[in-house]
Order: sequence, then structure tokens, then C-alpha cells
Amino acid sequence: MTKLDQETAWSKRYRDAGEDYLFGIAPSRFLESHRRFLTSGATALSVADGEGRNSVWLAEQGLAVTALEISPVALEKARRLARGRNVEVEFVQADILTMPWPPAVYDCVVGIFIQFVGPDEREIQFARLKEAVKPGGLLLLHGYTPKQLEYGTGGPSAIENLYTEALLRQAFADFEILALDEYEDHLTEGTGHRGDSAVIDLIARRPA
Repeated sequence: MTKLDQETAWSKRYRDAGEDYLFGIAPSRFLESHRRFLTSGATALSVADGEGRNSVWLAEQGLAVTALEISPVALEKARRLARGRNVEVEFVQADILTMPWPPAVYDCVVGIFIQFVGPDEREIQFARLKEAVKPGGLLLLHGYTPKQLEYGTGGPSAIENLYTEALLRQAFADFEILALDEYEDHLTEGTGHRGDSAVIDLIARRPA
């Protein structure tokens, strides 16, 4: 799918939600449950941030947050959410596969349900996520496992886009893996993610 196709498809989903937020306005439970890894005053990058639920929450924790998102419709909603919650986030419209990435800039890079690419593009995606993390900084990644296809409660329909523990362990072998957990949970994240779900968490540190 081209950049324009991605932008159009996601903008349609966010626009069709109307005044509601497709994935809700509460942060991912993954982020909330790993709050201990977040430091007030640290810099954070939220990748494919959508309508701002995660970047705004990170800003509320005192982090200096940059959020990347391809859809202008989602970005407008995210800015509205940030204004309503009285926090500042630097929102940037960008295709994360083609944009120039600043190397080793962020204390924390966050990717929540960014499984919109297949294996070839995912290799590029993961490489860029890792490049953006400062030495000693953290990468927080959260997504669906192949078992999610049995639930059908959100996420991609292509099994090759989904994560397994073995896949993530290999992809981030050059990082120190602090947590890698595969489990099932009941998600209530707007209408986009709702119901029993098969998910996986990765928290990894870039070597200093």
C-alpha cells in the first residue's frame, strides 16, 4: 500500500468515527502497566500515534513527547485531545517508512499496534525505531500475536503482520530485552479494539 493509500485509508477510518475516537481516549493498558519505566522530563517518540491517546498520556506523565502519524484527520483529533487535557505534544504528519529519522535522539520510543506492514517493511520499521533510541534508552512495543486472528477483535487480518516471541527476540537481539510477554487480555479501546485479544509486550534497552 502506498503512502497516499495508507493516509487515505486511515483518514477514512478516523473520519467515520465522527466526534468519537476510534480507539478511545484512554492510553493503552500496556503503557499504564509499565509506567515505572517512564521518567518525567525524558524525551519520548510515539510512532503511528493515531488520535493521540498514548502521546497525550505520556505528556501527562511529564515526558517531552513527539508523535508521528500519517493521517491528518487523526492529527486534528489528537491536537484537540491535547488541548482538552492541557498538555503539549509535538504532532508531526509523517510516513514512518520514508521520513528521515533523527538518530539516537529519544529516551523512549513507543510503538503501540503498529502492525500495518509485512515482513520486508517491518524490517525497515524496526531498524528505524531502534535508530531513534538513545544509547541506554528504551523501546516499548505492543501488538497482536497470530492467535488474535481467532478473536477478530481488532488488528490486521494478515498473519505475517503479527508478532511472536521468537520474532521479537530475534529482531531485537542487539538490545537488552527487559520484558517480553505474550498473553491474552480483554481490551476496551474505543470501537477499534474491543473484546478478548491475544497480545504481546516488548520492553528493550539500547546498549549504552
